Amino acid sequence: MNGPAAVRYDAALHAWAYLSRVAEPPCPELAAFVERVGPVQAARDIWAGAEPAELSSYVGARRGLDCGGADLDALAARDGRLLTPDDPQWPYLAFRSFAAGAGSVRREAREPLVLWVLGPARLDEVADRSVAVVGTRACTSYGEQLAADLAAGLTDADFAVVSGGAYGIDGAAHRAALACEGTTVAVLAAGIDVPYPSGHSALLHRISLTGALLTEYPPGTRPARYRFLTRNRLVAALSRATVVVEAGLRSGAANTAAWARMLGRPVCALPGPVTSAASAGCHEMLRAGTAELVTRAEQVVEVAGRCGELAEEPEHPGTPLDELGEAEKRVYEALPGRGGATVEEVARDAALPPQQVLGPLALLELSGLAESRDGRWRICRRE
Repeated sequence: MNGPAAVRYDAALHAWAYLSRVAEPPCPELAAFVERVGPVQAARDIWAGAEPAELSSYVGARRGLDCGGADLDALAARDGRLLTPDDPQWPYLAFRSFAAGAGSVRREAREPLVLWVLGPARLDEVADRSVAVVGTRACTSYGEQLAADLAAGLTDADFAVVSGGAYGIDGAAHRAALACEGTTVAVLAAGIDVPYPSGHSALLHRISLTGALLTEYPPGTRPARYRFLTRNRLVAALSRATVVVEAGLRSGAANTAAWARMLGRPVCALPGPVTSAASAGCHEMLRAGTAELVTRAEQVVEVAGRCGELAEEPEHPGTPLDELGEAEKRVYEALPGRGGATVEEVARDAALPPQQVLGPLALLELSGLAESRDGRWRICRRE
């Protein structure tokens, strides 16, 4: 690698930037080569065409693109940073899940080579306490409201909200976290300088001011469908749990959930109307037992949080009858609502001896549930 751009930055940083562009990420062969010889030597060998034979087909088309200096300039102009595996902020523990067997299942199940980051949030801290909130772009008002409520509740519980910056559920989750002054992170499927979707340019800028935008793609990289699917693995890996709010049977959110399961992360899903196609993917996951049903943020915290962070049991509506014993309930059910019944008639309808209904009748009268008039008993109607 030659030229004035190479001297503006530390040699290792420039090498990482060059390597980020030389192969479509993730590239296991490139990662193994860099781990073996280091980034500087790897960059020199690839530039000179001296890389291992198994790597040539992946880097041959781009080896002459030494845009490292220009890419780092573009990043610096936005006050961003290039995060590498030797950086203290690298989410090492979160990315260890890629090495826990997932890589043997899918080629792209690898941690990123580098991350281009814009924003003050530390990714190692974010990954330690974060939840991915994902869902369809074509969400309903029901899904949008639930996504916002979940994100707000997670923020109140000191969780970061991770999503993909897209329209629909992603955007609703990001906006709610920002409104609650919480931390939110958007994982992009394009370069850090390519706001996508363009309608979310202002939202992505707001995220970068307090949270983080991140991508494994160098500046100028345009979004592509396969890059979204590859990006989803990072959304799942950087989160302690993934919550699918609304998703079709085939959707990016379902893909993110599949990545989360592969990486050993819990998956949660919210139920929706059974007639809604937007919730069909959630219902299928719940039916198959691949996702846990949740309806509020506290339940997600119970799944993703630390030991002891349990959701409170909802209050169940009670009635005065809840405190009655079995005999009292049988006698109460035998009482007429209108008119009155003698002790013998109550005993007959309750299938109890007359002497066994006197005590329950007295307790029901003391409780204000029954009354006696002229020797006849009936239910006491409360005004």
